Amino acid sequence: MKPIGKVRWLRLAIVFLVFVIASFGLAYLFQHFLARFDLSLYEFAWLAYLVVFLATLLANLTIIAPVPFATSIMLSAAAEWNPVLVALAAAAGGTLGELSGYYAGYLGKKLAIPESIVGYSRVEHWVQRYGMWAITFLAFQPVIPFDLGGLIAGTARMPLRKFLLGLFLGKFPKYLILAYAGVDLIHLL
Repeated sequence: MKPIGKVRWLRLAIVFLVFVIASFGLAYLFQHFLARFDLSLYEFAWLAYLVVFLATLLANLTIIAPVPFATSIMLSAAAEWNPVLVALAAAAGGTLGELSGYYAGYLGKKLAIPESIVGYSRVEHWVQRYGMWAITFLAFQPVIPFDLGGLIAGTARMPLRKFLLGLFLGKFPKYLILAYAGVDLIHLL
């Protein structure tokens, strides 16, 4: 019989894999759809960056609900326009969107997060011990949902400027890697 912890990690890995496949699949469909139109898309770059910003803002406003649609939009935009600017727009939108979790934790720990959530005490320890760098790590890695880190940072009353800086320092390189990897994968397909 498998230990409960291994089963949870396996489920988390499967869910993560499904979201990755869905994101790349949607990005491929967006690219296929855009290829059907013979328009000069470069004059609409500002609009693409705005859409990426808004999509990641809205996706990160949700608490504990990953949305692959925003990633698909980001990957499609990165395939057509500057991946660095796409990642910058996504990181800015994602950083501002995560304020919902921070303020949910800040305004009421008992309302926002039960301590029975798997990994709560470990993430709480990281945030209390490493502060902004724990937020940076949690924002960069793709496995543990960041919402838990935002809620805990809010309950720990982490200064907002440190929270936002750590969050951006984690999200920007993650989105940059994802944008370039997505461009390569889309071009490969």
